[in-house]
Amino acid sequence: MTALAPFNDLSPDIVLGEADHRQLNILAIAGLDHTPDQSDNLLYELERARVVEDGAVPSDIVRMGSKVTYRTDSGQHPTVTLVYPADADIARGRISVMTPVGTALIGLRKGQSITWRGRDNRKHMLTVLNVAAP
Repeated sequence: MTALAPFNDLSPDIVLGEADHRQLNILAIAGLDHTPDQSDNLLYELERARVVEDGAVPSDIVRMGSKVTYRTDSGQHPTVTLVYPADADIARGRISVMTPVGTALIGLRKGQSITWRGRDNRKHMLTVLNVAAP
């Protein structure tokens, strides 16, 4: 078995609607006391996002409530719905935006890839294959 070559850091342009951007900022700031690393990661993504009117968010952009299929660097193709932490239920495929994968997905467009660090600090990459708007 050959090891995969390390991949470069990918940080593609992301787009968020005004309402998601506002709510996610509140969530990330509120989480700074009990989940500081994940809150910082989300705040970083929010800071670099291009914010547009809610009605102008293209349908192939991952936003809160989107159903997303993505490819992992290990070749899996999970389908998840991106939700707020209170609605998360991994058994039902409902993943919190306050997880490393959830934060990586927010604002991506179909076809985009991003690198992110897991809770174990290992670098991973994912590619968005399909997005169904909420």
